[in-house]
Amino acid sequence: MRIRTPAAVAAAVLPLLALTACGSGGTADGQPAGAASAVPTADVVGAVHKDPDAAGLLPAEVRERGTLRLATSIGSPPSAFHPGTESNAPAGQDIDIADAVGRVLGVRLERQEASFEAILPALESGKFDFGTGNFGVTEERLKTIDFVTYINDGQGFSVRRDDGQKKITSLEQLCGKTVGVGAGTTFETTLEENKKVCAASGEEPYDVKVYAENAAALTSLQQRRIDVIMSTINGLRYQAAQPAAGVKFLGEFARLDVGFALKKGSPLAKAFQAAVNKLIEDGTYDRILKKWGTQESALTESRISPPEVRAPRERR
Repeated sequence: MRIRTPAAVAAAVLPLLALTACGSGGTADGQPAGAASAVPTADVVGAVHKDPDAAGLLPAEVRERGTLRLATSIGSPPSAFHPGTESNAPAGQDIDIADAVGRVLGVRLERQEASFEAILPALESGKFDFGTGNFGVTEERLKTIDFVTYINDGQGFSVRRDDGQKKITSLEQLCGKTVGVGAGTTFETTLEENKKVCAASGEEPYDVKVYAENAAALTSLQQRRIDVIMSTINGLRYQAAQPAAGVKFLGEFARLDVGFALKKGSPLAKAFQAAVNKLIEDGTYDRILKKWGTQESALTESRISPPEVRAPRERR
């Protein structure tokens, strides 16, 4: 997503899909959400200092080394994306929160980009210390991965702006349609596990198309090769706010806690939880979410590997 010319600006809006935006709020620089403006650049992390209590929870070898290996899935706003600036350094909510946690713990993050579906296996093998990618906490993932929660996002749907559908509240409404999802996501799992709903109601089954690249799913929607995209609430809201994308958000389907992913039994979990809670307490967390327009996804406290809860927003 390298934004260089006016034509490139329009083209760069297309990949804004990600696995987690600016809901109804504005950006940190006062621009309205969805305006063809620069990516928010407010420094909401630079003033964060090391907290001795949180840092003291790190294993001695990590404190001595002073670094943590981070695998980051780069997708699109507001989670983590390449903004197309001269440096093209990753930006987004996940980037800011991870950087702030590193500062609280007094360690330097060695960030490496990796595909969403490759990160969790890499954590199990010990290649990385932790990962970010808007990973939802699910019972299946909890078998091999620990999570330290930092936001509540979830599942939603979007369609072309000229589509007559106004809301999707049940999977039965997808019957007979083709739905695009990201590879290895909770969206893919949800749809595959519930394909029977259409047969049970006497309807044609929905078809699931899996995409490794977010931009490819959006292009398929725009070219009418698929009818619906299922992705993150925050990501779809952000995307729908971009005029050039030509899509509309059909509302929240289910909410899901999202967290830093760590190898099962990782000794880092308590330190990460303490760091996130410190950021919530001192107001940094709120400033990060305001910057990216995701205040509705705020948590009041971080938890370690909570049980999976997929609930409609109104039930929270």
